[in-house]
Formats: sequence, structure tokens, C-alpha cells
Amino acid sequence: MNIEPFALERLQSTYENQVAFNLSESGVHPLTLGELIEDPAEREALLAEPLRYTQTNGTPPLREAIAAFYPGATADHVQVTNGGAEANFITAWNLIEPGDEVVMMVPNFMQAWGLARAFGAGIKAWPLVSGEGGQRRAEANGEGGWRLDLDRLERLTSARTRLIAICNPNNPTGARFGAEDLDRIAAIADRYGSWILSDEIYRGAERDGQETPTIWGRSDRVLITSGLSKAYGLPGLRIGWIVGPPARIESMWSYHDYTTIAPGALNDALARHALQPARRERLLARTRGILNRNYPIIDGWLSEHAGFSYAPPDAGAIVYTQYHHAINSTELVTRLRVEKSLLIVPGDHFGMDRYLRLGFGDDPEHLRQGLARFGEAIADFGLR
Repeated sequence: MNIEPFALERLQSTYENQVAFNLSESGVHPLTLGELIEDPAEREALLAEPLRYTQTNGTPPLREAIAAFYPGATADHVQVTNGGAEANFITAWNLIEPGDEVVMMVPNFMQAWGLARAFGAGIKAWPLVSGEGGQRRAEANGEGGWRLDLDRLERLTSARTRLIAICNPNNPTGARFGAEDLDRIAAIADRYGSWILSDEIYRGAERDGQETPTIWGRSDRVLITSGLSKAYGLPGLRIGWIVGPPARIESMWSYHDYTTIAPGALNDALARHALQPARRERLLARTRGILNRNYPIIDGWLSEHAGFSYAPPDAGAIVYTQYHHAINSTELVTRLRVEKSLLIVPGDHFGMDRYLRLGFGDDPEHLRQGLARFGEAIADFGLR
């Protein structure tokens, strides 16, 4: 099997710890272990946790806690993985056979794109529609925001379509899609017997606090992937999950036996702690607080600098902005990294040149200084 480089992950893995200012991340500033485990008795309990193999599909209490987010689901509907990336990998590996067809929402986190091609599927891109036009700033949820072209999905989907892959809330645009849109996606999939893979890892990270609807329960052939990295500020725990029909989840468990086998014992224990209802609400409130504190900083910077068009994100610590300077996005990002020690994500990594994904979830002063470096670059590179 030949697998193409995953450009976004390769960029971040190589350089995110080598630059002074990393604005490539799409999550919020991570919690420390001390912030997550505040009670001394709970810290002692963690120290007493045996470093054993856990239940390899996730301990029953953790799977039950995850199932509670999806009406009608039980622990048997849940497979715990090492991060959302493993959840996506196992799902694609389990479902896709050579000659299958995958319809994928774009732009998107491109892991499923690369995996589908590696497993021998043909890909049909289903582009989001942007109403930005020539505006420098489009209003969220209005005519200027990103939206679905469901008529186009109808035309793209056929009896050969094994999988429809979506991301809601969307990476990189931060757009979210409502119940009516999800109902129609499910109806289209049901018409052709297609599965739906819905990456919902940003669900819970909405700036207005209104949780994005899940596609769970709208079709019998839905698979949800998610995890603790983005909305919860716990990327280092490497806890993700798949939610789906029990028979399919049991099949995926056998695939998990060939990858990482089990989540780490401490990771599972910490995830159970994080997902206790009251603590979960505090973690999500913390994330929303960071987003609403930091968004005005990046919004103000983009508004003050000519040559950018963007729709405010509904969710996630990301702004996906089109720029109107005569330079390729990868070339621009490379120069920013080399000459300004600043890392951001080029639109090329989403198949869209002249776009950039800017992360704004870190410390406010770090964000301000990183954006100041970007401003210097605009002048120094002659991009005014």
C-alpha cells in the first residue's frame, strides 16, 4: 500500500516545536495535569492506578460516559481509540475496499482523503460554498458564511458511494451545520446505502455556547469520530472514540487489535475524570472563554490589514482567511517560518491556494506577538 504524505500533519510535526510562534494549532491552550486533577485525594488515586493493559476498547465507565453524548447509545456503541486520528484511521480501514467511492466535504481535515486513496477508493470532492465575494469580513451564519450545497451532494452520490465524509463543526472554516442539513445528508446516504463518517471533534467548542447538532440517530449507517483534543483542551491525553452500530463497532475492535491495541491506563483514567458531567461542563466553558477572549484579537488584526476576506468561525480556535496577495500559500508559510519563526497552515494543505488557517487558541500575548510578526512580514515581503 502506498500512502501519500499527510501535508498538514507533516508540517506541524516537523516545525511546531521549532518556531517562536505557533499559530498552526486548531485547539485551545492545553490544560496541565494539575489543572485537570485539582483534588488531592483524586491525585493520590491517580498515583495508585496500575500501569496495566486496560479494557482494550476502553473501560466500560469511559465508554458509558461517551455514549451519554449520543441519545440512545450505550457502551456497546463506543470504541475508544488513541486520539481522533486513530478513530478516523480504523473507520476508513474497516469500511473502504479497492474500487469504492468516497464523497468528501472539502475543505476538511485531509486524513480521510489520504486514507481513502491509499485503500484504493476513488474520491469525489464536495466543496463547501463561500458567500464571501469581495467582502473583507462576512457575518457568521449569514449570506457571507460557509454553507452546504446539498443539491450538489445529491448529484455526487450514487450506488457506488461507500462513504460520505463530513466534518461538523468544520475544520478549517469553523462553520457548523444544523439539523435540517444533517437530516438531508442522512436521507441522501440512506437512499444509496452509503455510510456517513462524521468527524465531530470540534463539537462543544462553539463560541456562542450552542452545541452543534450531531448526525447521530439520523441514519442507521452513521459513524461518529471525536475525542478530547480540540473542545476539551486535552490533546496530550490521546483519547478519541468511534460511535456507531454495535456490530460495526465490534468489527472495528478487531481492527484496533492490529494498531495500538488499547488506550493507556492513565489516559483512560484521566478521560473518565474529565468526562464527569460537572467537570466536562467546566472544561467546555474554559474553551469557550478562551475563544471569546481571543477571537477579537485576531478579528481586529485581520480587519486592520488590507487583503484578507474571512467568515467568523462558529466553532474552534481557527480562522480560515482568503488573502489577496500575489504569493502561493505554501511559499508564504515557508517564508514566515524561516524568516519570522512563525508557523501557520497554508491553504494548499486543504487544496485551496490563497487561503491560510490561523489558530487563535493560545495565550493572548503569544497570539498578539505572533500576529505582529505576520504584520512585519507583510511589510518586509512587499505584500501591501
